[in-house]
Amino acid sequence: MKVLMGIGNELRGDDAIGLYVARRFRREGWKVIVAGQVPEDFTSEIKRIRPDLLVIVDAALMGLEPGDIRRIPPEKIPGVSFSTHGMPLSFLISYLREYVGETIIIGIQPLSMEFGAEMSDVVREAGDSLLRILSAGRLEDIPLL
Repeated sequence: MKVLMGIGNELRGDDAIGLYVARRFRREGWKVIVAGQVPEDFTSEIKRIRPDLLVIVDAALMGLEPGDIRRIPPEKIPGVSFSTHGMPLSFLISYLREYVGETIIIGIQPLSMEFGAEMSDVVREAGDSLLRILSAGRLEDIPLL
């Protein structure tokens, strides 16, 4: 079993991209979690499932062009600013390490995370591109940060 977790805040424009992807992704053998701003609330479910793979999708300030998609290695997580959730992703990943085979974090560079903003077209298109990559099972096609 594999798990896709979308993280974000729908009230902050492009910060909702993780939720956008999670709500649209369906593939045999995958469980989807729409975590919103509180991915830590789903640790019990992940521990119960014990997935071979956990893919986390979130808006990430990586200093790239809006809409750029990157796999973020664990050692680079402290240097990346993620969306508006409370618990740092590094803590979440560390806590779940013994229950998950592999964790992949996918960041999408936002254009705007302003309160009340709509999701930008460029970030929505990146989400659609990511959905095609996920559906094809081609995570290795996403460049590393």
